[in-house]
Amino acid sequence: MKNTPQAPFRSGFAALVGRPNVGKSTLLNALVGQKLSIVTPRPQTTRHRILGIYTSPSEQIAFLDTPGLHREAPRALNKAMNRTATAALEEADIVVLVLEALKWTAEDDLALGRVARAGRAAIAAVNKVDRVRPRERLLPYLKELGERHPFLAIVPISALKSDNIEALRRTIAAHLPEGPVLYPNGELTDRGLEFRIAEMIREKLTLELNQEVPYGIAVEVERLAEEEGQLMVDAAIWVDREGQKPIVIGAKGERLKRVGTAARLTLNEMLKRRLHLTLWVKVRENWADNARALKELGLE
Repeated sequence: MKNTPQAPFRSGFAALVGRPNVGKSTLLNALVGQKLSIVTPRPQTTRHRILGIYTSPSEQIAFLDTPGLHREAPRALNKAMNRTATAALEEADIVVLVLEALKWTAEDDLALGRVARAGRAAIAAVNKVDRVRPRERLLPYLKELGERHPFLAIVPISALKSDNIEALRRTIAAHLPEGPVLYPNGELTDRGLEFRIAEMIREKLTLELNQEVPYGIAVEVERLAEEEGQLMVDAAIWVDREGQKPIVIGAKGERLKRVGTAARLTLNEMLKRRLHLTLWVKVRENWADNARALKELGLE
């Protein structure tokens, strides 16, 4: 009886790119099987390049979640986010252009243009297909998409419902180079604990504030220590104008308390341990236009 030759192991980087609010972060979490990127309904929630690692016996895919590529970049923060997304394109072995089913905007054009200029092989992931009724309405969109660019494949998915995620993963892996394991088995991300805690606080803040404070908020963990069997965290919430401070704190501190409770409960569950969280609100005038502040906050 002949031994079946074993398929070669494949590994590499796959950048998830696209305009804001198409579901890249939800997709990263679905592909990796764990929440690594924060998710809110607000466009431009993702500010950093987030690495998520999927490992199986036949492949290791290092997914790069990126900030949404957008045309209007009036502030230094917006410019830095566009640079981060473009740099991930250069780093990737393959690009996954994430699109919203039945929609095509000027910013989708921008994202596709960046993909084409980077010269990387690309797969189109058409997200939010669960909203398309009847499903046949998708066919003309997929046909038109195939005429826009020579994609290796076009895969309809729902990141939120985890529909067709395995098919997308298989398609990506099939186009990665043969190569060794890039990260130790069991490693899910290159981001440390402080970063993940700060991001979770920012997610809860964004959900709580909705439209009240646009993008002038950042979170920085100032102290992380082990005391009496629990993790003690002091975190600063930076706002870029004095008038935003009372909005974040809320009447009698109730809003800040709600944010702290929501973040703590989620982090307890995520880290599988008790965590004591203290939040402070601080003003740093126009930090989103300050190159030094962006660097200190890890955004540049």
